[in-house]
Amino acid sequence: MKRTYAVETYGCQMNVHDSERIAGLLDEAGYVPVAEGLQADIVVFNTCAVRENADNKLYGNLSFLAPIKKANPLMQIAVGGCLAQKDQEIILKKAPYVDVVFGTHNVGSLPVLLERARIEEESQIEILEALEHFPSTLPARRLSAFSSWVSVSVGCNNTCTFCIVPTLRGIEKDRDAKDILKEVRALVNQGVIEITLLGQNVNAYGVDFGDRTAFAQLLRDCGEIEGLERVRFMSPHPRDFTDDVIEAMAQTPNVMPHLHMPLQSGSNSILQSMRRSYRTDRYLGILDRVRQAMPHASITTDIIVGFPGETEADFQATMDLCTQARFAAAYTYQYSKRPGTPAAAMPNQVSAEVVGERYTRLHNHQQGISLSVNEESIGKNFKVLVGDYEGRRDEAQERMTGRSEDFRLVHFSNNVAARPGDEVEVAISQASAHYLIGTPGNVRATRGGDAHAARNAERKKTETSLGMPTFKL
Repeated sequence: MKRTYAVETYGCQMNVHDSERIAGLLDEAGYVPVAEGLQADIVVFNTCAVRENADNKLYGNLSFLAPIKKANPLMQIAVGGCLAQKDQEIILKKAPYVDVVFGTHNVGSLPVLLERARIEEESQIEILEALEHFPSTLPARRLSAFSSWVSVSVGCNNTCTFCIVPTLRGIEKDRDAKDILKEVRALVNQGVIEITLLGQNVNAYGVDFGDRTAFAQLLRDCGEIEGLERVRFMSPHPRDFTDDVIEAMAQTPNVMPHLHMPLQSGSNSILQSMRRSYRTDRYLGILDRVRQAMPHASITTDIIVGFPGETEADFQATMDLCTQARFAAAYTYQYSKRPGTPAAAMPNQVSAEVVGERYTRLHNHQQGISLSVNEESIGKNFKVLVGDYEGRRDEAQERMTGRSEDFRLVHFSNNVAARPGDEVEVAISQASAHYLIGTPGNVRATRGGDAHAARNAERKKTETSLGMPTFKL
């Protein structure tokens, strides 16, 4: 029986994409994904260093695995990602039974490090300070047969005072557009119909080779790829967001009308302390121009509550901006002090009690806005791409789930012959702050649905031959 593995991911979409590469590397090395409900022979944690709760979650899970590993010395544990890049020695001090610690720049080394740790019977640490190969040059086990991530760059040149990611992932390195488009075409040939372009600061793409129009052109080039139906991107920075990108979004039919634009704070003084290099008038101006070009676009954002020095007036400015911007959704976070960042050493740290109270107020305020925005969709029809991991049938509700073109989560009754990867026209009848509910109409079978069905059939065949119950990665 082949050895099994499980990969647990914390953090951003870049980490999710890296985890697909980790799984692909382990597949190529001869391991197989563990069946649901069973303990894996190899457990890999792909970590995040942005917030403290990710640290706590990692060490909690490592403590849980300690007695399991003691009872089974052949089991191996690996820790990679941003926290591993930052705390390589601390991880082994807290959990000396970890076999491998690897960083953000050497994901491809994992199989060799696991084998070396097994032969030498001692922990292996390998942390590179600079990227040698783009992650997209590595094999991958994709979460979805019809939807995929594509990295356009790695690293970040910004110096936000709350963020340690540039220290851990390095300065921005951009891929050649020809390589990106080659990867996209290869994915489309495999049945992918939706791609999301990824970068720590995705719309700064081109800074590495001095072309500020490169990202807009990349969007237009994706529009020329036959069979590619949906193009998205995450996450842009307001400083680098230019009108040519808005024009490319509006003029390229397969670029979806959704913009996720991190705000972080509605207070100009806090934005200055964060070193965000834009102010609220510029931010709102971008939203206005996006909505003029694409009136049907939805806009989502990220907001940090309780940054050092944030006063009640600063917080109220954030509340007021949310009212003005009418975000479809806002991902709100309580400020988390991260050692090594300038913000961690700032005076006037806000107490946990105040941060928690403000977080609750903002959350409730945005819930009302999101509900109001979603209620405007009642009576309208949406084209919904039935999801894979989020599109599984809900047995209790007997419904399917997918994403609209503007990235709204949509549930609909499962009385149509729709598969994950197919497109369903849904008439919206109900709305909540987090999702829409509607009645399905026309179903369009897509190449994505065919790819999903083919991969599921192959998975079942493989898993049956291994004597394993069916599983879902």
